[in-house]
Amino acid sequence: MAKQHGVPGEWARVRGTVLSLWPLFLAFVLMGAFASAVLSGRHVGVFAFSFVASLVSVAWLWRKGLRRVESFFRGARGEERVANLLGNLPDAYHVFHDFVAGSHHVDHVVVGPTGVFAVETKNWSRTVTIAEGHVLVGGELPTRPPLVQAVKEAEAVKASLKRAGWNGEVAPVVCFASNTFAEGVATCGTVQIVNARDLHGLVTNSPEALPPQELERLVQLMEIRR
Repeated sequence: MAKQHGVPGEWARVRGTVLSLWPLFLAFVLMGAFASAVLSGRHVGVFAFSFVASLVSVAWLWRKGLRRVESFFRGARGEERVANLLGNLPDAYHVFHDFVAGSHHVDHVVVGPTGVFAVETKNWSRTVTIAEGHVLVGGELPTRPPLVQAVKEAEAVKASLKRAGWNGEVAPVVCFASNTFAEGVATCGTVQIVNARDLHGLVTNSPEALPPQELERLVQLMEIRR
């Protein structure tokens, strides 16, 4: 079994929780301002109108935000599913969940004899395809292109490890926890795209890249960073 570090889906859950709570915090601030105006007896009408208008806006923002909250929590569940599968990698592998590299929180960084992989997990329910170098979900371009995201995250991990004293390559991977990628396994540019059920094979079947001594040193550097 691979050695696992960190908590999968932690950052996604934190973002989802914050997104769901900030409209409530704003509502309490508005209620406090209105109560203060009532007690002071000044500008009550203005505050009342502003208070009602603001509450309507808060309710609209909260309803809209709840849809985004669900997407964060769905993403966290996908990360947990992929983490369980990565746990079945051989003993020589280490998996770092929610790895912080600069301003990026990378879902999983896999380190083993076959190299270093920065894995961006997507938990999309609609069918995923590739057309003209782009990933499409349900035949449409997603809001955040996962290929661009994966490349940036791999570059961020590489730069972070270089600052820590290791100078090597990091392979970008997009993994679909929902197994909705029609091709199963593919390469688009420098990014490897795979369904979760095929991730184990993609990692273990890659060419040997890290001798045991270098692998041990790299893992120690990454553990110190956490």
